[in-house]
Amino acid sequence: MSTLVECVPNFSEGRNKAVVDAIVEAMKIPGVSLLDREMDADHNRCVITIVGDREAITEAAIRGVGKASELIDLTKHQGAHPRIGAADVIPFIPIEGVTIEDCVAIARKVGEEIWKRFKIPVYLYESAATNPDRQNLENIRRGQFEGLKDDILVNPARCPDFGDPRCHPTAGATVVGARKALIAYNVFLNTKDVDIAKKIAKAVRYSTGGLRFVKGAGFEVRGMAQVSMNLTDFEQTPIARVFEFVKREAARYGVQPVSSEIVGLIPKKALEQAAEWFLQVENFDSSMILENRLAAVTSGKMAVGGLRAGVEPFIEQLAAPTATPGGGSAAAATAAMAAAVGSMVAAMSRTKKAFVQYEPQLSQAVARLAQLREELKAAIDADAESYNHVLAAYKLAKTSNDGEAAIETAMKGATSVPMETAERTREVGDIIATLKPITSPNMASDLTVASALASAALVSALANVEINLGSVKDAGFVDEIRSKVVALQR
Repeated sequence: MSTLVECVPNFSEGRNKAVVDAIVEAMKIPGVSLLDREMDADHNRCVITIVGDREAITEAAIRGVGKASELIDLTKHQGAHPRIGAADVIPFIPIEGVTIEDCVAIARKVGEEIWKRFKIPVYLYESAATNPDRQNLENIRRGQFEGLKDDILVNPARCPDFGDPRCHPTAGATVVGARKALIAYNVFLNTKDVDIAKKIAKAVRYSTGGLRFVKGAGFEVRGMAQVSMNLTDFEQTPIARVFEFVKREAARYGVQPVSSEIVGLIPKKALEQAAEWFLQVENFDSSMILENRLAAVTSGKMAVGGLRAGVEPFIEQLAAPTATPGGGSAAAATAAMAAAVGSMVAAMSRTKKAFVQYEPQLSQAVARLAQLREELKAAIDADAESYNHVLAAYKLAKTSNDGEAAIETAMKGATSVPMETAERTREVGDIIATLKPITSPNMASDLTVASALASAALVSALANVEINLGSVKDAGFVDEIRSKVVALQR
């Protein structure tokens, strides 16, 4: 199954193009594509956007940090943007075939490698944070490089997640994490008074009473006051609402926005939301956009909300008059859906105040269900492949004396795959059962669905075990599998 992860590293260099070129070049490895690069001389910072599969993007990010540590000296660095490292922050964002938990695992691997290879201490933030205080990037950056290099030596609270409690002499420290898609959004005002920008930023950011999922600060950029913001969840706090808020606050001080900018890339959906907001289009839907409709028609994926598009190819493959994918693949897919629904319930509940006391159990459930989900998704293809091996073995038996042994090996494989699916499914069901008393009752129906899916998947997987086991001659193997079946059914 293909995976696609986005990484948006921020480096503390926005004036020397040759340095940025070298960093970008270091990250160009097979499996990684460069989507965007932004340089800002006032902030003295660049933002690079790359995408790739999980293995390639992990190595690309590490190499980028290494090159930045060679070329950027924070003791000589000045700029408007707060920073603690030459490679200041390295976030990973799930795009396709991966979860936020997968990106957490990537972040932790990258953090560990950065320390091992370059002796740069690493802090984990956002979803990868090891304690609540480090979920917010600004808490880690407090005091910037100049303050951190002294505080880290004496303050246990500033100890990094990876590495010794000391900054790299010139590269400082690096922050690595996992998060949802973020929009870096800045609004310029028709004034040079930075105090006004700072007051507006204080009003708009969530930490000081403003809009949820908005972080903000005020700077002077290009001779104008700028309200610099990060929108961490544009679906819950749309960019249009943020702009209107800034505009309203600016009016209180007799100024107004003259322009705004997006640093890096922005999800298309965010711009669709802005169009709906400002144009006040009745009954707006993204399918009303010509290019969206054309893309849906040409790919054969016309569906409300686009959800059908994701599952329809697999369903149609199941319906096709071919041996694979078959019931075993369907069982694995059903179990993966059970794990997904259970993970959704746990993840949503752990953010609610009423269930904060269960956060450790819920986080553990989310992490384990994510791992099981990936294993079950892999079993979809593994089951089909195991049957293909059976067909190949029977074909070999017609022309070779080794055919009988090949058939026995293939049938054992075709039995083991659904057996493993059944064992994982049982664990999914057990976890779902533990969630009911510690999750929101408003999602009880979701847990019912998850439990029913897990039950159906277990019965289905064991049915595939039984039918394949009947063709296995190895008595010891048969007894071992049957004992496992009995244990699961019990």
